[in-house]
Amino acid sequence: MSYPIRFVVTLIAGLALLCAVAWLIVVDTTRAWFERDLALRSGLAVYGAHRWLAEELEQDDDIALSAMLADIVNDERILGALVCDSRFVTVAATAEAPPGLTCSEVAARLREHGETTDEPPSWHLTTETAGGDVHVSAVPLTSKGLVLGYAVLLHDLSYIARREDSTQRFLFFAFLVLSTLTALVTLVAVRVLFRGWSQALRQMALGEAQDRPPEFVPLLRDMRGLLDRLAREERGEVDGGGWNPQRLKLTLQRHLHGERIVVLANREPYVHERRADGTMAVLHPASGLVSALEPVMRACSGVWIAHGSGSGDRDVVDSNDRVMVPPDEQSYSLRRIWLTREEEKGYYYGFANEGLWPLCHVAHARPIFRTEDWNQYTRVNHLFADAVCEEVDTDDPVILVQDYHFALVPGLLRRRLPRATILTFWHIPWPNAEQIGICPWHVELVQGLLGSSILGFHTQQHCNNFLEAADRFLEARLDREDFAVIQNLRRTLVRPYPISVEWPHRWAQTVAAPAECRAEVFRELGLRSDARLAVGVDRLDYTKGIEERLRAVERLLEREPEWQGRFSFLQVASPSRTEIERYDQLRRDVEALTERINGRFARDGWKPIELRYQHTEPAEVFRLYRAADLCYVSSLHDGMNLVAKEYLVAREDELGVLVLSEFTGAARELAAALLVNPYDIDQAAAALSLALRMPVEEQRARMRAMRRIVSEFNVYRWAGRMLLDASRLRQEEQLAGLIAGREAAPTDPARTRPDAASDAA
Repeated sequence: MSYPIRFVVTLIAGLALLCAVAWLIVVDTTRAWFERDLALRSGLAVYGAHRWLAEELEQDDDIALSAMLADIVNDERILGALVCDSRFVTVAATAEAPPGLTCSEVAARLREHGETTDEPPSWHLTTETAGGDVHVSAVPLTSKGLVLGYAVLLHDLSYIARREDSTQRFLFFAFLVLSTLTALVTLVAVRVLFRGWSQALRQMALGEAQDRPPEFVPLLRDMRGLLDRLAREERGEVDGGGWNPQRLKLTLQRHLHGERIVVLANREPYVHERRADGTMAVLHPASGLVSALEPVMRACSGVWIAHGSGSGDRDVVDSNDRVMVPPDEQSYSLRRIWLTREEEKGYYYGFANEGLWPLCHVAHARPIFRTEDWNQYTRVNHLFADAVCEEVDTDDPVILVQDYHFALVPGLLRRRLPRATILTFWHIPWPNAEQIGICPWHVELVQGLLGSSILGFHTQQHCNNFLEAADRFLEARLDREDFAVIQNLRRTLVRPYPISVEWPHRWAQTVAAPAECRAEVFRELGLRSDARLAVGVDRLDYTKGIEERLRAVERLLEREPEWQGRFSFLQVASPSRTEIERYDQLRRDVEALTERINGRFARDGWKPIELRYQHTEPAEVFRLYRAADLCYVSSLHDGMNLVAKEYLVAREDELGVLVLSEFTGAARELAAALLVNPYDIDQAAAALSLALRMPVEEQRARMRAMRRIVSEFNVYRWAGRMLLDASRLRQEEQLAGLIAGREAAPTDPARTRPDAASDAA
């Protein structure tokens, strides 16, 4: 239905409702007028003969009273008249009076309507009879202040009904004509005005308008922004469809003029380890950050600055501590920073992972903050900021600062590179203001992050929490419409950028088909061909819910014994932060729990849980993904969790089930997974049972829906959105600089005084 038709229909409906209300008001008002008129007419008729009626009633002359009543009822609208004594006993009545309306009946009906016959006022009411509605007026007959009786007149109301019918017909046709005329006039006016408004807007959009009314300016700005975005999307479709490495590289070339990207992250994408036999091994660290950023760097090139932690890292770098990676492509440079034992302990193990990590994850581990750790954290942030400044080759570089290890770096870089475009992404949750306020240096953290041009989080909730912290702890102004923090005339945009994985995934292309992977893994684990296998892949971290995961497996075997001997859970746990006591204790707890569950249920060479506490390369992880019937991600609190998305990427056969914690950022996107509360062991066990029994058709339907989301919202789109926002921000800042320079030009000393240069020096 077109807009004009919808408008007319709405207008007519509104007028119809208005007519109905007006109709009721007119009918009620008209009847009230008629009844007041009848009451007045009754009073006049009786008062004209009042003296004679009172005398005859006092003399008890029934014949004279009847004769006088006959004179009163000559009006055709009066049905009859009665004379009642003071106790409402009929004294005289006309022959035309309705037989049911005697004086006693009139008194009874008066009492039904709340009237009292103990006082001498006149009474008027409308009552029903067999012949229709009748208006009753009872007027007192008095003599010397005493009420001798009452004269009762009975009026026929049928003529009122006839008049109401005529009035209603007139109102109906009048309102119908009025509604039609109003709708037609309004429609014509709207069409004329809309045509003129559209023509004016079109002329302004094309730049043909001579003037620009102020009311059109906001709409014109939004429209041009929309057209620009549609044009960019159209160019992206022409250039290769969805987001991929080629489109990301093209975006960088078009919008950032092919500038080299500098990535700053604590963890390096490739670790060189010296084996016992003296040979060199290249390992891929178990890190969601690395999994997301490494394909972006391969697509865009540039330099990745990270802590060199491998035993063979120093052996492969050049004199500037750089090495080209990946080993088989050498598409970007890896700059390694060397830390002392004390720096690594205080900055990484201390402040970052004993303080910020548990604080931001709201985990069941008490955050520990030490002044010496903070000092090392500050020192290392300065060290990495120095390295960034050494690697940039322009005064307005594009720098991607990654994660909670470098909260101070954006502010340090802003002071040294004021024109730089600094994109900071915080990969873990950002808690509310009360929680982050526990950190003794929370003001310094927020202040440092505000050196960013754009500050990104996984979810809008994390963005809201950061804005709340900036508003509470700093002298800053919040632009809640644009989600920005403004401080000292500098604007930091705060945006949600849900991180993802590459699509298609290179490791998925290097492993065998799912059926072959399944056969190999089942053979290695000694499982029967009809057995069911679940997998969990994590760093060994207390935020991942590994203990809760194993207890859910135990509860499943308790509730459904038929799975004993037929279901196995393979937990891959990569060593992480082994120098922190909490992590070492977690390892012992997980091993003890695994032994207890296996000791309880294992039989005939089968055990329910297989625990692999070792570093596992991505190719092996993807092989396990393809072999498993389900993957359980049970994080107790997680910014995103890319294991869930990697499992979907690996399942090209569209089989398998994802059981996903509702406390992950991924749960907001992957609604087709089986979402669970990992703390609720019974619910988690029920979800595992449902996953094991899920029909193939349902598995495929869920997998297709989730794989479509991951393919469209992949890591290249994540990086592309940030780079496009950075490009737009750079253009706005350049334009603002040009305008400011032009406005300052007439009073610029360098332009007005010859010796300005020497004065400035």
